[in-house]
Amino acid sequence: MSSQSNFEIAAKGSPGQVVAFESGHPSLLQRIQHALHVTPSLVPLLVLLLSVTIFGLVVGSKFFSPFALTLILQQVQIVGILALAQSLIILTAGIDLSVGAIAVLCTVIMGKFTFDYGLPPELSLLCGLFAGTVIGAASGFLVSRGKLPPFIVTLGMWQIVLAVNYLYSANETIRAQDIETRAPLLQFMGTKLELGGATFTFGVIAMLVLALMLAYALKHTAWGRHVYAVGDDPEAAVLAGVNVHKTLMSVYMLAGLICAFAAWIMIGRFGSVSPAASTGVLGNIQSITAVVIGGISLFGGRGSILGALFGALIVGVFELGLRMAGADAQWTYLLIGALIIGAVAMDQWIRKVSV
Repeated sequence: MSSQSNFEIAAKGSPGQVVAFESGHPSLLQRIQHALHVTPSLVPLLVLLLSVTIFGLVVGSKFFSPFALTLILQQVQIVGILALAQSLIILTAGIDLSVGAIAVLCTVIMGKFTFDYGLPPELSLLCGLFAGTVIGAASGFLVSRGKLPPFIVTLGMWQIVLAVNYLYSANETIRAQDIETRAPLLQFMGTKLELGGATFTFGVIAMLVLALMLAYALKHTAWGRHVYAVGDDPEAAVLAGVNVHKTLMSVYMLAGLICAFAAWIMIGRFGSVSPAASTGVLGNIQSITAVVIGGISLFGGRGSILGALFGALIVGVFELGLRMAGADAQWTYLLIGALIIGAVAMDQWIRKVSV
């Protein structure tokens, strides 16, 4: 009997099914885990809604008033803009400790170019936006071409920008009255709009529009897919044809531009230009806080830009709610700290999704 006949006889007695996959239904917990993995902004959105509800019950109906709710938007507009810039960096598995300092330096540039050099406010604004972009490009080049850790690069850049800020400004403040008289355009983002008891500013509207634009770009453009790819695995991104250097440069430059845009909003919010503004130090940490609470993974490659906006709003809700409830301000730091740890733990759990 030929070997072919032997093979045919053996094959007749073998099982017909070569391979089978287990088709068990995922548990409720697995489905929740998968939903959070697919929609990373869902957790911060739920936390935001829950926070508003709880403080509304504790404080009373005045917390739900249009004025109170839009006051939260006004309070977080600067941090919200900085969080958008920070989000782009963190999505590439980096971190930027200089976003607040860049914003403050750009306010000084906008103010001094107008009042010391006599440039039109429009041109001074463009110079400030250009300066922020250049600083971002410098950080991006050191990270991409120099292969330096983003933490070290931006930590050094934070110190450099703060020093330049104080040296260049001579620690002089430009008063709100002078800006209002000679360069009202610099305060334009602080212009208020009254709508049915709610008070908005152009800065708030700009924050919301910018968040939507970035969300669309990250989700529906090739550039956005490249950003996620670089953050998830840069070596795999290279094999897939992604220009990692170009992507990182575009991210850091765009982040610097957004920080400079935040500078314009800062002038509108505070009215004056001060090199000693607390945003130069606190803005860095506040933006990272908003991003982490917003569900963007510190490991890069996962998260939603809208989540960062929700994270900033959560911080604003806690601050206003506790203030209206008459609680000690230290409770804000305690609760925000707990949220940060909880958000990172949630991110670790979501990353283990297997469905």
